[in-house]
Amino acid sequence: MEIVVAAMARLERLNPKINAVIHKMYDKAKAAAAEITGEEPFAGVPILLKDISQEIKGEPITSGSKALRSYRAKKDATFVKRLRATGVIFLGVTNVPEFALMGITEPRYYGPTRNPWNTDYTPGGSSGGSAAAVASGIVPVAGANDGGGSIRIPAAYCGLFGLKPSRGRVPAGPFFGRHWQGASVDHVLTRSVRDSALMLDLVKGYEAGAAFPPPPLDQNYLECAYQGPVHSLRIAFSTNSPIGTPVHPECREAVIKAARLLESLGHQVEEKEAPVDGNKIAQSYMTMYFGEVAADLASLKEVLGRKARMEDVEPATWMLGLLGKVTSSEEWVLSIREWDTAAFQMEAFFEKYDLYMTPTTADPASRIGEQGLSPREVALMKWVSRLNLISVVKKSGFVDDLIKRSLKRTPFTQLANLTGQPAMSVPLHITREGLPVGVQFIASKGREDILYRLAGQLEQTDQWIKVEQNPLYRESNGK
Repeated sequence: MEIVVAAMARLERLNPKINAVIHKMYDKAKAAAAEITGEEPFAGVPILLKDISQEIKGEPITSGSKALRSYRAKKDATFVKRLRATGVIFLGVTNVPEFALMGITEPRYYGPTRNPWNTDYTPGGSSGGSAAAVASGIVPVAGANDGGGSIRIPAAYCGLFGLKPSRGRVPAGPFFGRHWQGASVDHVLTRSVRDSALMLDLVKGYEAGAAFPPPPLDQNYLECAYQGPVHSLRIAFSTNSPIGTPVHPECREAVIKAARLLESLGHQVEEKEAPVDGNKIAQSYMTMYFGEVAADLASLKEVLGRKARMEDVEPATWMLGLLGKVTSSEEWVLSIREWDTAAFQMEAFFEKYDLYMTPTTADPASRIGEQGLSPREVALMKWVSRLNLISVVKKSGFVDDLIKRSLKRTPFTQLANLTGQPAMSVPLHITREGLPVGVQFIASKGREDILYRLAGQLEQTDQWIKVEQNPLYRESNGK
C-alpha cells in the first residue's frame, strides 16, 4: 500500500508539469492494493494504462477523442486481465493523440503531454503519456501499444527501453482479434530491460479467437535478459531513411556509436540496407491507416447514436477518415500483399543477419506544437470536407505529400509492424541539447529472445542512458 500511496503523491506533484495522466483511479487502486497477497510477480507495483485498446471495465476509454468522452469500457481487455494477474495496481490512464494517430501526444481534447527531459519538447507518441509517466518516475512501468512505432518512438525520446513483440505474441481481444490488421501489438514501456522481459513472460500466450497465433519460437525472456547473447551476433545497420528523407546527424551518430560499441562487445557489424522498398512500405502503411480511421469514425455511431460529424473529431482525423472512404478495396488488398512481400524479404535477410539496426527516429524530439497543423491547413481540410472534394485531392498527389510529411521524422519503425517482426528501441545516445534519441533493432519473427539478450548486455555498458538523469525523475525522488 505504501508504494501505491507514494506513486499517487508523485503523480499529483509531477502530472501538472507533464500532463501524462488523464484519468485517475485512486479509490480502486487502494482497494486493490489491500487485497494483494504478495505472491504475485509484480505484487503491489503501481502501473498506468494507455487510453486506447487497454480497457478496464467501467472506466473511461476515450482514445484521446472528445467524441468518446462519455464512453465507459464494458469489460476488461485480455491484456489488462493478464496484467492484473501479475499483481500490478492500476492508478489511472495515460494521454494519447486522438485515435493514436501521431508520433506526438498533443490531442486537442486533453492538451499536450510533455517530455520529462525538457518540458518544451514532446515525449513522442502515441504512447507518449505512458512514456512521460515512466521517465518522470511516477511509475516504473506503463501500458503501451505499437502500430507504427508507438512504443519505440516515445522510448527513444524519453530515454526508456521499449520492445514491440512479434505479431500474435500478446493477446489482442476480446473486442477484436487483431489491432490495425495485426500491425499493432500491446506491451509496456519500462526503465529496465528486466521489467519488460518479465512482463512479456507473464502476458504472452494463446488467446481463443485471436486472428494470429503466437509465433512457435518462445523463450523465458527474463532469463534471456540476464544471459546476454549466446554467440557473436551478425548485425546489419543503416542510417539512411527508407523513404529518402533527411536523417538528423545526432540520430546517425547514435547508430554509429552503437556500431562501435557492438564491435567492442565481440559482435560482427556491417553496413547494409534492408532488402525492402521503403516507399512501398510507407504507402501500404498509410493505406491501412486511412481504412482504420474511416472504420473508427463509422464505429462512433454506436456511441454517439448518430453518424460522426466533422466537428466531433480533430480536422486531421476527419481528413484521414475521408481518405479511407475513397480508398478502394483493390488498394487495400494490394497494400496487405506488400506487407507479406516485405515479411518474406526480411526473413530471407535474417538468414544472413541476426539483427537489423537503424535509428529509432530520424529526428530528436520536436518542440510542443511544432508538428501541429497551421490555421491555413485546418481551413483547407474543412473546405475539402464540406465540398466533398477528397477524391480530387487524393488524385492531386496530396497522399504522397502526406506520407512524406507524416513519416519523415519517424520512417524507420513501421517496417517491423507490417512484417510482424519484433523490434526494440534502446537508449544509447543523448544529443548536445540534452535530449535522448534511440537506436532500433529488428529481429526475425518470434526472436524476442535475441533482442532481450542483446538489450541485457547493452544495459550493463556505460553507453546506456540512465533515465534517472532527467530533471523530473530527480524531482520525483526528492533529489
